[in-house]
Amino acid sequence: MKSLMLVTAISLFPALALAAGTHEGGHDEYAMGTPAAEGAADMKSVEISMRETDEGTMIFEPSELSFASGETVRLVITNDGELEHEFVMDTVEANAEHKELMARFPEMEHDDPNAVRLQPGETGEILWTFENEGEYEFACLMLGHYESGMHGPLNVTES
Repeated sequence: MKSLMLVTAISLFPALALAAGTHEGGHDEYAMGTPAAEGAADMKSVEISMRETDEGTMIFEPSELSFASGETVRLVITNDGELEHEFVMDTVEANAEHKELMARFPEMEHDDPNAVRLQPGETGEILWTFENEGEYEFACLMLGHYESGMHGPLNVTES
């Protein structure tokens, strides 16, 4: 019996280590576009604030984002709140799957080009080229934050 438990534990170790560790390279492609290089021509900058309200709601300002297909953007994201927050942009379905994974492994860290996690007072950037028209989402997928209002639509329209 001990041998069976040991074999099971060893076979699960890589999955447990990945789930508890850094979430790197989890995506080969992103539905809405691709990471952009620093210095891309005609890059506009959009400032995004993450914070909690006095009523306990967790919000992004602005509460929705819209870009034209082919547009390259510097998203400047600041955590103006008192709690750690993250900004993740993807399809609604991918964010829902990611949120479930975050609920199971809340200490999971990210190193994805479509996301940034920030402590209070920190600022981060995402450089992105929005290529594919459609309706997407940005959200904080940390436990309870999405349910507290921390998500919004991200639309990519025809250029």
